[in-house]
Amino acid sequence: MRRPALLAQLAAPCALVVAVALLGTLVSRSSEGYFVDSLVKVAIVVALYVFIGNSGVLSFGHVSFVALGAWTAGVLSVPTAEKPAIMPNLAHFLRGTTVGNVPSLLLAALAGGVFALVVGLALMRLSGLAAGIATFGVLEITHNVLRYYEKIGPGLNTFSSVPETTGLWQASIGALIAIGVAFAYQRSRFGRMLRATREDAPAASAVGISVYRQRLGAFVLSGVLAGLAGGLYVHLLPMNTESLYLDLTFVTLAMLVVGGATSLWGAVVGALAVSALDSFLAQAENGVKVFGGTLDLPAGTRLVVVGVLMALVLILRPAGLTGGREFSLPRWRRP
Repeated sequence: MRRPALLAQLAAPCALVVAVALLGTLVSRSSEGYFVDSLVKVAIVVALYVFIGNSGVLSFGHVSFVALGAWTAGVLSVPTAEKPAIMPNLAHFLRGTTVGNVPSLLLAALAGGVFALVVGLALMRLSGLAAGIATFGVLEITHNVLRYYEKIGPGLNTFSSVPETTGLWQASIGALIAIGVAFAYQRSRFGRMLRATREDAPAASAVGISVYRQRLGAFVLSGVLAGLAGGLYVHLLPMNTESLYLDLTFVTLAMLVVGGATSLWGAVVGALAVSALDSFLAQAENGVKVFGGTLDLPAGTRLVVVGVLMALVLILRPAGLTGGREFSLPRWRRP
C-alpha cells in the first residue's frame, strides 16, 4: 500500500479524536463531561476492535477488563488517609499503598492484560456461540467478585475519593494511544495472520498459522487497552460495579457494530456517533429544550433507541456505517 494512503488510515481517526477534544473546549463545563466520556468510549471500542474486529470472534467479556482496570487504578489512587472510611475491609497491602495518576493508569493496563492472558489461555480455543457464552461468563464472574469481595475495593458502594484527573486532553491522549496501538497491530504480521484466520481458519492453519496463539495475542493486547480505558474511566467520575456491567457492554458493542466491526476507522466513527446520540438521549431523559419546546423522554429510552439503531444497521448495512473499510483518500480521475 502507498505511504500516503497508509498515513491517511492512521491520521483520519486521530484527527477525529482531536476535533472532538477541540470542540469540547468550546462548550460549557457541564457539557464537557459528555465529550470526555465519548473519548474514553473510543478507547474501549478500539480495544474491542483489536480482538473482535481482527479475529471475528464475538466477546461479551471485555468490559470485565475495563472493570478490573478501573478497580486497580481507583483503589491505588485513593489517598491512604481516606481508604479506611470508604473501604474499611480493604486488604492490608492495598490499604497502605497510593500511587499517582500515570502509574495508576499503567497498572490498570497491566491488570487488564494479565487478566486477559489468564482467561484467554482457556477460552481462545473456542469460537462462535461457545466463545460468546464463555466470555459472558467471565463478565458475570468479574462483576460479582468486584461487587461482593470488599478486600479489593468498595464492594456495593460507589467509588469515591478517586482523583478526577481524566479531562479532555488526558482522555484524548488515551484514545490516541489506543488508536496507535491498534493501527500498529493491524499492520503487523500478527494482525495479518489473525485476519487470515478470521477469513478462513482451516486454510490459515494449513499454511502454518496457529489460530490459538494469534487469538490469544490479540486478546491480551485488547485486554491491556481495555484496562487502560478503565483507568481513564474511574478517574472521570464516581462509579460502582453497575456502571461497568451490562449497559456498558451493550453500548460499546453497539458502537463497534454501528461503525463497522472490521475496521479501525469504523470503531472510532461508531464510538463517536453512538456516544453523541447516547449523550443527547441521556439529557432528554432529564428534559432538554429542542426547537423552543421541551423533550422529556422516559428513563431507559436511550438503550432502546441504541438497540433499534443497531438492528437497523445490521439489516440495512451489515458492514456498518463505514462498510467495514478503513478511511481512504479520494481518487481523482484524469481527464
